[in-house]
Amino acid sequence: MQAVQSIEIDETGQGHATTPGIAPAEGGVLCWTRVALSQEGAGDWLHQSGLDPLVVSALTAQDTRPRCTVHGDGALLNLRGVNLNPGDEVEDMVSVRLWITGDAVVSAQLRRLMAVGDVWDSAMRGQGPVRTGDLVARLALRLADRAEPVIAGLNERIDDIEDQVDQGPWAVSRADLADVRRMAIKLRRHIAPQRDALSTFEIEDLPWITHADRSRLREAVERVTRLSEELDAIRDRAQVVQDQIMEHRSEVMNHQMLILSVVAAIFLPLGLLTGLLGINVGGMPGENDPRAFWIVTAGIVAVGLALYWIFRALGWLRR
Repeated sequence: MQAVQSIEIDETGQGHATTPGIAPAEGGVLCWTRVALSQEGAGDWLHQSGLDPLVVSALTAQDTRPRCTVHGDGALLNLRGVNLNPGDEVEDMVSVRLWITGDAVVSAQLRRLMAVGDVWDSAMRGQGPVRTGDLVARLALRLADRAEPVIAGLNERIDDIEDQVDQGPWAVSRADLADVRRMAIKLRRHIAPQRDALSTFEIEDLPWITHADRSRLREAVERVTRLSEELDAIRDRAQVVQDQIMEHRSEVMNHQMLILSVVAAIFLPLGLLTGLLGINVGGMPGENDPRAFWIVTAGIVAVGLALYWIFRALGWLRR
């Protein structure tokens, strides 16, 4: 990808490559300049473009969250999309920073964002937007389109985990569950503010945002809201599964502790009895009787069985 690219889009939606600038030439209705901040010379072009220093600073900021700010006759809009670049984590969302005026858009990004490329390619095929508001709406919808398969994949993973819970909590991969929760939380961290940013842009009193643009922006807001709600549901479902696992572990531990307590309760009186008979003093009954050992052994077994029957009758050994 080049450091700076520009296209002019005519009234039919056909884009034509042109010299990078921040306004359309004569005959054009919309100028879109795309800046790859990771490429050498991109920052220099922005500083020499004639844009307001505040706008340049916002476009080149290292860390951005989705937001919308009106500045003069334009608007600064930060959006984020899922990271579909090879080797990167999907939930490490890529930001695109936009400076939007009535007839021009300047977009800047540090990493490749496929949704931006989708809208750019559609313009080069003659199916591009003819208004800046429409360009933003299309970009927001493409960001949602790219995010939907990722969130659908998370839904399928949590469905599989819930099926495993039905088979038994021990069958659930805790690492897989933690990964689903982590992805849902990180995706929602940016998608939820994106809904607010688009909603703010849609209601701003900017004359170049038409009624049709606002309708498409509302559609984009609804799509992003639905994605945010799905991520909330995934996170809550993962929490329910985690609670079930912890409850099962607690029940198993309590059952094991009960068994140990019962065993200790059975052998405590038996240990007292054998300790009493084992004291090395005179006068022990049966000391000279060869049958005494077997009589004592039978008594110990009888006491043990009686204690086992008592605990079983109390229900302590039925869990």
